[in-house]
Amino acid sequence: MITQSNPKANYLAHEAEIGSAIARVLQSGWYILGGEVAAFESEFAVFLGVRHAVGVGNGTDAVAIALRACGTGPGDAVVTVSHTAVATIAAIELTGASVVLVDIDPATFTMDVNRLEEAIHESASRELRLKAVVPVHLYGHPANMPAIMEIARRHGLRVVEDCAQAHGATIGGKMAGTWGDAAAFSFYPTKNLGAIGDGGAIVTNDPALAENFFLLREYGWKNRISQRAGLNSRLDEIQAAILRVKLKHLSAENARRHELAQLYNNLLSGGKFRLPKSLPGVDHVFHQYVIRTPQREHLKNFLKERGVGTAIHYPVPVHFQPAYVSRLSVPKAGLLQTENAAREILSLPMHPQLTDEEAKQAAAAVREFDRGGV
Repeated sequence: MITQSNPKANYLAHEAEIGSAIARVLQSGWYILGGEVAAFESEFAVFLGVRHAVGVGNGTDAVAIALRACGTGPGDAVVTVSHTAVATIAAIELTGASVVLVDIDPATFTMDVNRLEEAIHESASRELRLKAVVPVHLYGHPANMPAIMEIARRHGLRVVEDCAQAHGATIGGKMAGTWGDAAAFSFYPTKNLGAIGDGGAIVTNDPALAENFFLLREYGWKNRISQRAGLNSRLDEIQAAILRVKLKHLSAENARRHELAQLYNNLLSGGKFRLPKSLPGVDHVFHQYVIRTPQREHLKNFLKERGVGTAIHYPVPVHFQPAYVSRLSVPKAGLLQTENAAREILSLPMHPQLTDEEAKQAAAAVREFDRGGV
């Protein structure tokens, strides 16, 4: 079976280095918020080109803490998209804020900046107190941050980038995660930069925000006295040590994802499927390689029968999921592009240890289906 993702293969590719890093932590006797976390925070900040990085327990906490540090709380509203992992919405609600949804650009699956402007005006008419915008950089393609920042600044809104799928992506040479007031990263094992367990980080160029991130991740403590209400969300030393190893290989592994995406593009072009696009000036890091077809379920089953694993990121828009139906603010114009995408998207195998031969086999099966092989 050709797996859609393979975190074990990524571990095996760096097994000796990771084993040494884990042993170093175990021998140190310091397992929470020690030297490994501090070193990773520094190295990750340098990689991105930001002044501050703060390790936390997971990507959901990273979004929630960033928003809280930006002043978001009960009675506020935050704008984001419904075509995302539910963690984005859950994180906003953890602050006590409500969620305002906008539609996506069908070419990039990220926030449609024209719909963002409309959502801001609609929210004003509904007397919602907008505080922030959370653009999601999906599948490795960043959202249109220059336009989002211009709109947000004009309306006095904070911006927290959800970078869970965009480690190393750039817009005009500037890293995703360095545009907004803050950015949240996840290190879930399947991410481009993945831990062997949970982990996350928040980054910013604002020293005051960074200080609040440090406080909020550990009970609001300063000298073990709570200065404000915080939570327990700490990146542990073992995961930080593993991430330090993997960070050294991230650029090379993103380059490998580029190679695989180009291979897919070459083999699948001219077919009936809509292939991923990168906007001019964008460096797409292909966390996922996502194609579109109205025959998605048939294709998924066809590929499974031929030993090709796939996934759907994400099958049901958040506003249609039982926990959120009728609770989120949906625009008057609806979320047509979001709903259309959810019916058609399919993620093909994509990870840096995928071989050319495996990618060719996957593409051949897709082409067989395209020729009427059902």
